[in-house]
Amino acid sequence: MISIKLQEFEMVYPGPGDLGARLLLLFYIILTAGGIGSGQVQYSVAEEAKHGTFVGRIAQDLGLELAELVPRLFRVASKGRGDHLEVNLQNGILFVNSRIDREELCGRSAVCSIHLEVIVDKPLQVFHVEVEVKDINDNPPVFPATQKNLFIPESRLLDSRFPLEGASDADIGANALLTYRLSRNEYFSLDVPINEEQVKPLGLVLQKSLDREEAPELYLVLTAADGGKPELTSTVQLLITVLDANDNVPTFDKTVYTVKLPENVSRGTLVIKLNASDLDEGLNGNVIYSFSSDVSPDIKSKFHIDPITGEITVIGHIDFEESKAYKVRVQVTDKGSPPLSGHSTVLVDVVDANDNAPELTITSLSLPISEDAQRGTVITLISVSDRDSGANGQVTSTLTPNVPFKLVSTFKNYYSLVLESALDRESLSAYDLVVTAWDGGSPSLSATASLSVEVADVNDNAPAFERPEYTVFVKENNPPGCHIFTVSAHDADAQENALVSYSLVERRVGERALSSYVSVHAESGKVYALQPLDHEELELLQFQVSARDAGFPALGSNVTLQVFVLDENDNAPALLPPGAGGAGGSVSELVPRWVGAGHVVGKVRAVDADSGYNAWLSYELQPAAGGARSPFRVGLYTGEVSTTRALDEADAPRQHLLVLVKDHGEPTLAATATVLVSLVESGQALTTSSRMSASTAGTEAALLDVNVYLIIAICAVSSLLVLTLLLYTALRCSAPPTEGACGLGKPTLVCSRAVESWSYSQQRRQRVCSGEGPPKTDLMAFSPSLPQGPSSPGNPRQPNPDWRYSASLRAGMHSSVHLEEAGILRAGPGGPDQQWPTVSSATPEPEAGEVSPPVGAGVNSNSWTFKYGPSNPKQSGPGELPDKFIIPGSPAIISIRQEPTNSQIDKSDFITFGKKEETKKKKKKKKGSKTQEKKEKGNSTTDNSDQ
Repeated sequence: MISIKLQEFEMVYPGPGDLGARLLLLFYIILTAGGIGSGQVQYSVAEEAKHGTFVGRIAQDLGLELAELVPRLFRVASKGRGDHLEVNLQNGILFVNSRIDREELCGRSAVCSIHLEVIVDKPLQVFHVEVEVKDINDNPPVFPATQKNLFIPESRLLDSRFPLEGASDADIGANALLTYRLSRNEYFSLDVPINEEQVKPLGLVLQKSLDREEAPELYLVLTAADGGKPELTSTVQLLITVLDANDNVPTFDKTVYTVKLPENVSRGTLVIKLNASDLDEGLNGNVIYSFSSDVSPDIKSKFHIDPITGEITVIGHIDFEESKAYKVRVQVTDKGSPPLSGHSTVLVDVVDANDNAPELTITSLSLPISEDAQRGTVITLISVSDRDSGANGQVTSTLTPNVPFKLVSTFKNYYSLVLESALDRESLSAYDLVVTAWDGGSPSLSATASLSVEVADVNDNAPAFERPEYTVFVKENNPPGCHIFTVSAHDADAQENALVSYSLVERRVGERALSSYVSVHAESGKVYALQPLDHEELELLQFQVSARDAGFPALGSNVTLQVFVLDENDNAPALLPPGAGGAGGSVSELVPRWVGAGHVVGKVRAVDADSGYNAWLSYELQPAAGGARSPFRVGLYTGEVSTTRALDEADAPRQHLLVLVKDHGEPTLAATATVLVSLVESGQALTTSSRMSASTAGTEAALLDVNVYLIIAICAVSSLLVLTLLLYTALRCSAPPTEGACGLGKPTLVCSRAVESWSYSQQRRQRVCSGEGPPKTDLMAFSPSLPQGPSSPGNPRQPNPDWRYSASLRAGMHSSVHLEEAGILRAGPGGPDQQWPTVSSATPEPEAGEVSPPVGAGVNSNSWTFKYGPSNPKQSGPGELPDKFIIPGSPAIISIRQEPTNSQIDKSDFITFGKKEETKKKKKKKKGSKTQEKKEKGNSTTDNSDQ
């Protein structure tokens, strides 16, 4: 900053001059540079500087590189100050562009400066620069008039004072300090006020008595000089006319009147009432009030003085912003001859009122803003001003609430609108903001500025389909290129980011590419079948369609289409090859004449490649020619040709039968088979037996060839099912012990303890799977050797611990039996609850007893508690056990036999799960024969399918 001031110093005083003045100016520049800071750049320039005068290296002082001035759109804005200053973008120097008149810009203000806003983009920044305009002595003093006429009676006393209107200088400071000189004379001296701010005006003081007869008129010259270098002067001619004596001058009661007047008062408002008096009598004592002759026209346009009463009233608009105070000079004149005048001054201070609303200005709007813009991004600059003063001019700005923006104060009444939170164009594409400025007046005034901020879209949304999967039904034999479906995806973005294009996700369908079957229109999403589809070849065509937008980078999503090809009746029934002796669609059969009614002569076999009703075939015997009744008939759905009655000699030896094979499609398609039946005698039948056997063997061989494929298919499906069941059983049986184990295993020993509870040996529980499969398990429970204590009525008798369970749960009992520590077997009324193993069942029957899961058992729990229901009349007494359990839903029972305490454990006593009629030996025998039965059953099934 010191270098800037030095450069300015050299520009103002380029050559050697007064060394003292140069040093004084340099010291002032150093003091001025020391006060600059807080992020603001200040310069100074003398007014009336020539075009191109150097002001400062603004780019360097702001920390900007010269190369980035043009790319960042470096520009300078001066609010209301015109284009006095400009910046050379080549060297970054601020220079004078046009004439600067300080008096025109700031009037008589002590400080005059031009406020510049330096704005650069990418990123948007604003700098505030103040250029102080220094005053030079370019305005001479000016008197209100070039000549002043004074009428002074000769009777005026010595030291009488006669006020004069001083000169004014538009400059400030030393350039406006005026000194006055009066031309030499012997009558008057000049009375100059010590301080210009004093109300006492410049005046002439009478030093020698006037004598009209000696000097009726006096001519004086008053000269005013300012304090500039060089000084400028101005003169006024004083013409003094000496009058005869009216020796008492009217006088005001106050030399100075001070009044406070609110601005915007209505016309006719009284400002003040003046009071003056004259000691003379008659006309010399009558006074008239008026403004002084040197009062400006502006004051006369705003105030009026009544000549009789001396009341000053408002006749114009009083505006504080136009003028903060008025100095009104008034005089009172008597009616003597010559008239005498008295003078006074009325100081009117205008009191500010809150009559100006704030003003908002929006500049450098950076729109639209991208929805992925970072927080703190500057969107626009806002300046606020209020012409009022004090609290009335203090402005507070607010922004529309609940928006992702905020106002940040940058300098005095300058704000930046910045982004506060993230934007989402899909939620809201534009924000209508209102900036409100309130002043501190009472009542407060406000101003608003509307601003619409548009959010620019970025590609942050992928196209989305309404559903993840669509099912389409298409009839087969469609024409090539037919429209089968339309996919549609919506993209929440805008413009090119929302332009969706569709394509197939290519894959192989069998040995052919997917694109050989279907295609999709890239813009409309219409799916077309490129070739006729055949239900017999392809029942389901599943593929994916991809939707991608045109953004960068492109986003996309897929949808699955399942195209089911619906069958049409496009295949006529096809006759299977006939047996030996036939040709084409004809079948030859030999039938003995002695056969009775219902004898099967032969069978017409046909297949249809269609499915459903289109492949459901029916057989119909065409009537013989001539309307003769045929002794044969054909099965409607089997195609078997049989006799309707016993044949006799009247029947023709050769019968020609036409069998019509039709399907049930729309329209119906049919085929015709010819059956040639030859009637032979019994002897002829024997001679042809060998040929018939050969023909039969050929027919059976043909049928066997047809059925082999069917048998293989059935066996393959059955094997797959059995393998799946085996794998499932193996996985279930290999589960952790906590979930139970299914399969063959050793008997688990369960012991009864003295605390009347059941426990498991080896801390396990054994699950017995009762189903159609082979797994079985015998569960045996033995009682440990416990001492028998004395029995009493209060102590229930211990159950006989000699238990043995033989689990053979089949015959519709798809459930499991297992032991749990939490199982409870409830005894009869009044007896205590005993801890017993629980039995699970899938089909409880209330008549046999209530079956309920234990507390805490889930839906899939296999634990159940047996207790006798209300319908069972038998109730066990205290300490007694029920003699049997009936498992609901199955023919199995549980028989319980109690032995005395001292009896031996009989291993033959057991409880059997199974049919009542079966014994243990029969069950063991059946276990060995189950495999053989299944094999025989499978073989019989295969034989039936062949038949």
